[in-house]
Amino acid sequence: MASLIEVRDLLALQGRMEAQQLSAALHTPRAMIDAMLDRMEAMGKAVRIQEEATGCLTGSCKQCPEGKSACSREWWALR
Repeated sequence: MASLIEVRDLLALQGRMEAQQLSAALHTPRAMIDAMLDRMEAMGKAVRIQEEATGCLTGSCKQCPEGKSACSREWWALR
């Protein structure tokens, strides 16, 4: 189980990461990582970066059956 300090340290080393990447690297369940990241965001220590999918112009590309929102990625970085 990872701690907030380990999440912060890994973000500091990598620059920015997705929650799933953090979960895999720290061998911690995704729900726990999400809760830690939300807490770090509330404390002003981390920032959420939304990346729009540039390949989905109409919102209904073949790679994203759920539409454009399913193709967007969410990154986390330290402030």
